[in-house]
Amino acid sequence: MSISYTVPEGVRRARADKVLAGAFPEHSRVAFQRSLDAGLVTRGGKALDRSAEVNEGEVLVFSFAEIKPAVLRAIDIPLNVIFEDGHLLAINKAAGMVVHPGAGTSEDTLVHALLSHCEGELSGIGGVERPGIVHRLDRETSGVMLVAKTDAAHRGLSQQFAARTSHKEYLALVDGVPQLMSGSIRKPIGRNPTQRHKMTVLEGERGGREAHTDWERVETFGGNLASLIRCTIHTGRTHQIRVHLKALGHILLGDIIYGWKESPRLPIQPTRVMLHAEHLIVIHPVTGKALDLHAPLPADFEEMLKALRKEVRPETTSIKRGLRSPLNKK
Repeated sequence: MSISYTVPEGVRRARADKVLAGAFPEHSRVAFQRSLDAGLVTRGGKALDRSAEVNEGEVLVFSFAEIKPAVLRAIDIPLNVIFEDGHLLAINKAAGMVVHPGAGTSEDTLVHALLSHCEGELSGIGGVERPGIVHRLDRETSGVMLVAKTDAAHRGLSQQFAARTSHKEYLALVDGVPQLMSGSIRKPIGRNPTQRHKMTVLEGERGGREAHTDWERVETFGGNLASLIRCTIHTGRTHQIRVHLKALGHILLGDIIYGWKESPRLPIQPTRVMLHAEHLIVIHPVTGKALDLHAPLPADFEEMLKALRKEVRPETTSIKRGLRSPLNKK
């Protein structure tokens, strides 16, 4: 069934998918993007593409693309569960685990494991391929991830992430030692215009999105060899910590995409990007209580720290906690 919609007064040069999603909030922006990609949104009888802009008074005619659901099997993959109740669960995601299926993935993603662990009790808001997924971590990043079992939990958690009221801390091992003990990086991030698989700092008129990371030195090794950095992120851009710390002059150990190369000075070589989502605070979307979640460091991260501490004498020897969110001040 086709639907006709007249762009309201005051709209000028706005993206068609954004305008339609705002006018029909019961449908997601992604749903309209699928329709645009399928040529199912027209203006004056001509199909619009995803980047098309529209203006007041124009008449758009659209229908929704048919979605053929993917068939995903529940696979019994062990999960490290930090917290679980009838509404949500928090896991300590293993490094190397892909969050959801995509091109080139096999049946070993977090979604496959969740389908088995939750036995059908997952929010459907994320669609067939992303049931229960509220946020994500990169494949090589370990640490705290939240999964919604109910639609109410999914909406509540998503609202907190969108409003930036959650509190997220990561631990990163980086090359070299920052001169300062702590700092704040506010540099917009966007897709690298020449290498589309990478993100980069895009300032001025180049289209980057606001990104804010606070950081502090926790431990240093071997003079200027390496550092353990705690990062608190206030936005959730793709590769945010990796890009911001590179901009600071300190690439994450193991981060080949952003320029890290093996160093003979290191006692052992990292086998992945040394980044761990260690701490997350949110308000439970149903009970209203604060959830203060910590994910212990995985074995490979601990091994790297142990090797660095054994080979060189660190300035400090404990992983101190960073600034706490107001959520935790009760």
